[in-house]
Formats: sequence, structure tokens, C-alpha cells
Amino acid sequence: MSVINSQVFEVNKLKLQSTRMSITPINNNLVEGEVILKVDKFALTANNISYGIAGDSLGYWRFFPVQDEQWGRLPVMGFADVIFSNCEGVEVGERVWGFMPMATHFKISAGKVSPTNFSDVSSYRADLSPFYASFERVNKNPFYQSKNEDFEILVRGLYTTAWLIDDFMFDNQYFDAKQYIITSASSKTSIALAFAIQERGERPAIGITSKVNQAFVESLQCYEQVISYDDIESLDPNIPSMIVDMAGSQTVLSLIHHHFSEQLRYSCRVGLTHHDDIVTEERLPGAKPVFFFAPNQLKKRTVEFGTAETMKKMGISLLSYIEFCRSRMTIEHTLDKNKIDAIYQNVLSGKADASIGLIISL
Repeated sequence: MSVINSQVFEVNKLKLQSTRMSITPINNNLVEGEVILKVDKFALTANNISYGIAGDSLGYWRFFPVQDEQWGRLPVMGFADVIFSNCEGVEVGERVWGFMPMATHFKISAGKVSPTNFSDVSSYRADLSPFYASFERVNKNPFYQSKNEDFEILVRGLYTTAWLIDDFMFDNQYFDAKQYIITSASSKTSIALAFAIQERGERPAIGITSKVNQAFVESLQCYEQVISYDDIESLDPNIPSMIVDMAGSQTVLSLIHHHFSEQLRYSCRVGLTHHDDIVTEERLPGAKPVFFFAPNQLKKRTVEFGTAETMKKMGISLLSYIEFCRSRMTIEHTLDKNKIDAIYQNVLSGKADASIGLIISL
């Protein structure tokens, strides 16, 4: 028996700018079902910041609980390896993909073991979506390629969300809207959505971004049109539209709703990149803003198409998106734990270069 001292990056739930590195001892004398995973690498994006902002309202802080309730562990997408296992069917040496804490190691209670994945079935996850508790066994994924690992942890989770948003809109005949309006157009989830929309080819997407990012977003060539936040009122208010709001800004959302009024047929809230101006107003002209919860659409499609067919559709589309990203995104690796806070603060402030993918190993 020995103890692993896991290094963990934690965030103050009430003041996201405040962070710390803590040590969590993990005993490798495992009870039945327990598995210890060594985190190899993970991605940090604005999407992870949104998890912190949404926090307890959507259960994100509860994925990897901390005894000191003031502090939390942001879920991130990453790859990890099984280094200890007392769970039948989960072997030491396996490599997995899934949500994990920003840490060197973590322990789970493994269950729901299948040839393709297993899940963390810890009691504190009982009322949380199983979507976020699943770990995929990469050697069973027909779409896995080792050369794609960095891009997978950067974009696969958010591309799944983006693909499901577009699928949801398609599934609902676009709520009779003729175009998408996408805020925070330079965010990785927005870019993924624009790609999925363009790949389907049924509705144009207008991206709204800051002036400083406008040229970069235009260079991606996946939006029909790109404008700055200052130019929202230049859009034709008579075109039936649907907004996918990645910004979560009270100012921006209100302006769009008032501009399109009853021609805004659907208002889909997803991200919170503008966390300094969070939406509080509940009554706006047009469609009532509704948060998108990806697991609901995924569950609907797995019932309708079957799990294998649904995963195949998303997997093929993801490979196309990874190739799109490979020619437009630079990967930046960080191995120094002393640099992680600076990287995190840059992403939190919205100053991170949208063309750089941040991959971290503690």
C-alpha cells in the first residue's frame, strides 16, 4: 500500500480569479470497483470557464468535489491512463478519454463497464448526467487516431455540443427561422457550430465577435457573415432568426432580442464567455431564452438511431472538423505547473488567442 500525492489546480467558486494548487493524497489500497487514473494531458478553453460560471446551477462543481466547499475543480477534457484497478473488466494500462479534473491523478468508483467505456458511479454523481461520467476506452473507438489526441481534447467535447445544437435545430425545422445568429463567434464552440452548420448546408450563420477578433473569424470562412458587436443593428430585423448565445452577455442578448423582436424565433443559450455581464433580465422580446442541454438531444438520437449509428455520425463529422482545425489552429503545450495560473487567467479574461489550442500536463 502506498499514497499518491495528486497535484490539483483548484478555483475559488465565488471568485474565479482566485486559484491554488493543492495536494490530494490518494491511497492505492482500493476497495472493489475503484480505479486510479493518471492524467496525461487536458485542454483548457473558454468552455471550461463557462462550467465555473454556471457552477452549481448545472452541477459542474459536483463532478470532482472538494472538502472545502469554497473551492472547486473545473472539469476538463483529457486523456488519462489506468494505473491501479480493482474493477473487473478495467485493466491497468488502458488509455481513456473523458472529463477529468485539472490534476495529476484522480480516483473513481468504476461501473457500467462495457467493451467501449466505463463510468464513474460514485454516489455523489447519482443525480448528475451520465454523459459527463463516462470514460471512453480509446482502443475501442474506431475513429481514434493518436495523431489527433491534442485536437480531440480541444474540440471533441465542444464539437459534440455544437453538432447536437445544429442537430436539435434541424430536428425542430429550425423553428421556422432562416438564419443563425451566433455570439462570441471566435470561441471554439462557436467555430465548431459554424462548421457543423456549414457542413449541413441548410441555413447560413452570422457570427458576432469583437473587432479585435473579426479578421481571424472571417479568415475561417465558415460563417456566411461576420460582424462586430457594434454592428448588430445593421442586420436585417425582418429575417426570421435564431440566436445561439455563447457570450451570455446581458447587453448583447438584450440588443439582439430587441432588434429582431418577434422575428427571433428561438433563443438558445449555451456559453458564458462574457462573464462580466451575465444575463439577468428574464423578459425579452421574441422567443424566451432557453439553455441548451446537450445530453437531452444525445439521448433522443441514441433512442432513435441507436448508440452505434449516432456515434458514427458524430465521429465522421468530428474527423472532418479536426482536419479543418489542423490547418487553422496552433497547438501550445505546457508542462510547467507554475505557468498554469497565468494561462488560466488569460482564458478567464477573454484575452487568450483564439487561434491557439492550449494543452496542459501537470
